[in-house]
Amino acid sequence: MGRLALTLSLGVAMLAALILLSVLYGSTSIPASDVVAAIASGLGLSGADPSPMGRIIFDLRLPRALFSAIIGAGLGVVGVVLQTTTRNDLADPFLFGLSSGAAAGAVFVITVTGDVLGIWTLPLAAFFGGMIASAVVLLLVRRLQTSAPEKLILSGLAVSFLFSAITNYLIFSGDNRAAHSVIFWMLGGLGLSRWETLPLVLTGFALIFGFTFHRRRWLDALLAGDVTATSLGVPVHRLRVFIFMASALATAAFVSVAGVIGFVGLMVPHLARGLVGPLHTALIPAAALVGAILLTASDILSRLLLAPQELPVGIITTSLGALFVFALLLGQSRK
Repeated sequence: MGRLALTLSLGVAMLAALILLSVLYGSTSIPASDVVAAIASGLGLSGADPSPMGRIIFDLRLPRALFSAIIGAGLGVVGVVLQTTTRNDLADPFLFGLSSGAAAGAVFVITVTGDVLGIWTLPLAAFFGGMIASAVVLLLVRRLQTSAPEKLILSGLAVSFLFSAITNYLIFSGDNRAAHSVIFWMLGGLGLSRWETLPLVLTGFALIFGFTFHRRRWLDALLAGDVTATSLGVPVHRLRVFIFMASALATAAFVSVAGVIGFVGLMVPHLARGLVGPLHTALIPAAALVGAILLTASDILSRLLLAPQELPVGIITTSLGALFVFALLLGQSRK
């Protein structure tokens, strides 16, 4: 068995085990037999009506486990393509103002309008906030008439600061009673995972994975630099714009449901490259698996560390990310 096949097989087995643990363990542990019965009842494979515990398993814990895997996989792939196109090892989905725009939209709903559209209010507001932020970044890049990596990063940082200021204004001018909800959401959490919003995150993942895997050869060419990629027939400027648009759409979909989960998109590409190398045919699926494993494991920890109280999962990923960046910088210093 080749190295890639072995890595992917082990990764799938580990992810399946983590998803099972995510359903079994939380503030209250549930026997495996109850989990099987609840899933069978929820899928209509059993004639018995679902019990209250079955509802908790099928309507809360199972979608949460699936969301953590899908969102982690998507953020991992976004991190890979952004690091490749910007040639910046510290690039991640939240460097370009995408999360700041989504946060501003969500905080506006929490502090000002309330759930006027029911369960879809917060995801839609966050999604459109992220898209507005990405549109501003693209307008800046177009105005500058360049897609150079450093200009793209600076534009994203400027937009990120702008929307962060808007978010802070909304927090201080809005209802103080909503502050806890705002803080929890901005630190990231999977408590809003519901079957109704599953198509949104699936669409985001399918978009970024499908587009980047289709253009994996062009991404490989970018590793050699813009001049080499252009000589090989790669439309570098157009590719960067399309990748940023796909990354913006996917990230907005993820953030709209899970809040701001940092550092997953930064860590995962480095871990995946260490396993399968830099070429994107292997790197993209490996990054998706590593991201799914990382976020699913982090979500389990967020529920167990202070049980029955739940930590925002962003605290776990940010802590891991800070340690990872320290290790990365020290490793580069030794080299």
